[in-house]
Amino acid sequence: MIVVDTSAFSSLTIADVLDSVLTEYDIHTTQHVVDKLRTTAEYDDVHGTAADHVLARTRYITIDAVDDPELRTSRIDTGEATCIQIVQRREADFLSTDDLCALPELQQLTDAQVAISPLLLRVLVKRGVLTNDEARERLEKMAASRDWLGAPIYRRVQQLFNE
Repeated sequence: MIVVDTSAFSSLTIADVLDSVLTEYDIHTTQHVVDKLRTTAEYDDVHGTAADHVLARTRYITIDAVDDPELRTSRIDTGEATCIQIVQRREADFLSTDDLCALPELQQLTDAQVAISPLLLRVLVKRGVLTNDEARERLEKMAASRDWLGAPIYRRVQQLFNE
């Protein structure tokens, strides 16, 4: 089971792999993330389009209700904090987020693996859903649309694909 936050949903959609991820995995998120996606869907840009795409697929996503989280830090926002609640409650295997700054703190809060969404591209290659070339092409599309080119998250993703 994978718990996915808002940023990871956007990235997976922009990379055109959300449907594959929904087919391959049991995906959970929180009502807070869905509400944030609704707000984002109001924008007339790539992120708004991605959010709308995710919202059209909510019947394939388990949406868990959680209490307003007490846990929030300078790096962990409300969406990530609600996702941590689900990870702990359901003993999820993974939490997918693209917030590189929050990643170390999130990892300290759970035994689950906390990973950036492009890792799922690598896993889809290993499962035979994508070829390595397809995954790299989708990664480049994701990076360009999310303004990651040259950013720390992009360098980390490049390392994933070079392993």
